[in-house]
Amino acid sequence: MSNSINPLSVLAAAPMAADKSKSGSWYEAMADAWGKTLDQQADNIETLSDKVSAGDDKPATITQSAESLKMGFLSNSSHTAISSAGEALKTMAQKS
Repeated sequence: MSNSINPLSVLAAAPMAADKSKSGSWYEAMADAWGKTLDQQADNIETLSDKVSAGDDKPATITQSAESLKMGFLSNSSHTAISSAGEALKTMAQKS
C-alpha cells in the first residue's frame, strides 16, 4: 500500500483562483456558473411572459416556447455536467 498523494485529488480540491478574496473549488465555480445561467434564462422567460400577458403578441415576442425549451436544455445540461464531474471526483477520492 502506497502513501503517495494522487495529484488529481489535489487539483480537484484546489482553489479556483489565486485571488484569496474568492474561496471555493473549480467545482463550486462551475455549479455557480450553471446556477447564474439558469437564473438568467428564467428571467428571460418571465420577461417574455409579462410582455405577452400585457397584450404584446407580436411574433418576435411570442418566442416563449423556444425559450422554455432552451431552459429545459440548459437544465439537463447543467445536471449532466455537475453529476459527471461529481462522480469523477468521487472516483478519484476512492482511488487515493
